[in-house]
Amino acid sequence: MNKQALFCDGSRWYVSPQEPDCNQIVTLRFRTAKEDAVRVCLVVGEDRYNISKESVEGEFDYYSIDWKLGEEPFSYCFEISDKEQVCYFNRCGVSDVRSVLYDFRIVPGFSTPEWARGAVMYQIYTDRFYNGDSSNDVETNEYFYIGDYSKRVADWNKYPDTMGVREFYGGDLKGVMDKLDYLQELGVEVLYFNPLFVSPSNHKYDIQDYDYIDPHFGVIVEDGGEVLVDGDKDNANATKYQKRVASLKNLEASNELFIKLVEELHKRGMKVILDGVFNHCGSFNKWMDRERIYENQEEYAPGAYISAESPYRSYFDFRDNGDEKWPYNGSYDGWWSHDTLPKLNYEGSKDLEEYILKVGKKWVSPPYNVDGWRLDVAADLGHSSEYNHEFWKKFRKVVKEANPNALILAEHYGDPSSWLQGDEWDSVMNYDAFMEPLTWFLTGMEKHSDERNEDLLGNAEYFKSSMNHYMSRMLTPSLEVAMNELSNHDHSRFLTRTNHVVGRVAEKGPEAAEEYVNLAVMREAVVMQMTWIGAPTIYYGDEAGVCGFTDPDNRRTYPWGNENQELIDFHRDMIRIHKNSQALRNGSIQLLCEENNILAYGRFTEDEQIVVIINNHSDFAEVTVPVWRIGVPMRGKMQRLMYSYVKGYTVSRDEYLVRSGEMVVNMGAQSALVVENIS
Repeated sequence: MNKQALFCDGSRWYVSPQEPDCNQIVTLRFRTAKEDAVRVCLVVGEDRYNISKESVEGEFDYYSIDWKLGEEPFSYCFEISDKEQVCYFNRCGVSDVRSVLYDFRIVPGFSTPEWARGAVMYQIYTDRFYNGDSSNDVETNEYFYIGDYSKRVADWNKYPDTMGVREFYGGDLKGVMDKLDYLQELGVEVLYFNPLFVSPSNHKYDIQDYDYIDPHFGVIVEDGGEVLVDGDKDNANATKYQKRVASLKNLEASNELFIKLVEELHKRGMKVILDGVFNHCGSFNKWMDRERIYENQEEYAPGAYISAESPYRSYFDFRDNGDEKWPYNGSYDGWWSHDTLPKLNYEGSKDLEEYILKVGKKWVSPPYNVDGWRLDVAADLGHSSEYNHEFWKKFRKVVKEANPNALILAEHYGDPSSWLQGDEWDSVMNYDAFMEPLTWFLTGMEKHSDERNEDLLGNAEYFKSSMNHYMSRMLTPSLEVAMNELSNHDHSRFLTRTNHVVGRVAEKGPEAAEEYVNLAVMREAVVMQMTWIGAPTIYYGDEAGVCGFTDPDNRRTYPWGNENQELIDFHRDMIRIHKNSQALRNGSIQLLCEENNILAYGRFTEDEQIVVIINNHSDFAEVTVPVWRIGVPMRGKMQRLMYSYVKGYTVSRDEYLVRSGEMVVNMGAQSALVVENIS
């Protein structure tokens, strides 16, 4: 039996329709070598069903079977027999024994937005992107937070402080609007914003008000009051900050600016995703008001820290809950014990649950019309696993009812499968089935730059096994919309990982993050990002050569005027290749070659075949790739779309011969090649 010819996956070419409804008939296809198999069976539980041969195409036989789904998830694999042996085919490929863990899986009724499949996304950390309106900048001493005063940074190019949550460079939504032409020319299709709601930090994962865009990112039309004098740490006296973030005129004007931004993005054919931080809020939050921002403002009800009679008391879990503990009861539960991050007490407050569900619905509905949510530490919401799943089911229902095409995507580390059953999340930020295996293979570094492991550098077998396992824990539609990032606000910049320096900015200094970086390896990574299954997501500035250790150093400003233009051009060319290919958008994927420091894989549909080859060696390598396995004719030609190498890259066309189903390529050191079938 030619086991290399066996293939099936969850793409629309092998499961039709790919996202069937309950009780619908679905056609399942399977591929073998021509005239090779004696019997092909669909295996469901302990039962086997013979599958008939549907067609012969090139070197392959295709088998198909129609199956009537029910309302429950459907799991299956394939059993293939010839005259001498029996084997199985599942999510991880060919196996001599059946493993139920890796069965294919269909969830009737589950669907993901078509627009998100393979969409090119761009993550913006707003304060560090571009300052379009200096009048809304946070001022020095505007308030006191986590041991120090807010600080306005005058020098855009300054390295962030090691405890830089109170540092503000002035980036805002007007700045994003000013740079939309740049983003569109780059090829971006979706903007994902780190949190935009009112918050005292620059990262804004400590939400103060879920109903409004922060005026420091939006518009300040009503200003006044005083900043704190040195020595005064009481935010009850921070009247300027109180005016700026609590004035309804400022809040409503900021929401109006955001509406205009979304409208402009939609006019350009672009989407927008907001960051939802619903596990915890911030100590500045109007429901808690530990900082007494709202205490004397008539239009706001008293916070739970202020008064035992607060309508928000049940929103938080107070350890000392007697009425005599008020006013100023600081005994509430904090996320990971951080008193600046009060954990939200969903199980103890139906009102809180209803409020957050309304927030989820509000921003995907008119007039805001956001296209999706990214959910921060989503698995941590609530006090129990049971409630966590219950909440996300409710969240999905209200969001999808308001906007059926909204994307619901969660931050998650580890196996996400229990949340990807069709009734909670659509997908995840793809750390385990993209960022981490790719980083180990290309750099031998952990994604925070906290560890170096030479055994994993160039280890193609580890890459393959990791990818197979973690990809198998996600439905194919979830894989197709997963955020495939090289870097983000929580991890070191990928370009910095290429220098193999272990450490953080506090011990190494920011300059060390920029030394000895390897642009050739960065280009290899970008090629893989733009050709692997999923939604390639650029962290702002990665395309311009921004470096940095893990947070806060990874949150440096976009280097306007000092960009690495060649790297930007490279991203633009790779994005163009990605967007012009149906196979790269949502085609099948198959590993074709995995050797020490060598990877080759194919992306393919019935009509298009693309091959990607990575040589991560520091020397030349000759690579033989069995391209016939993805449907390339046994004799023919492949055309070059992209070749990157140590000193640069080229998109000039060149041709490679295919003989006996194989393509032999001479790959330079630390190079990447993308070719398409033109036979």
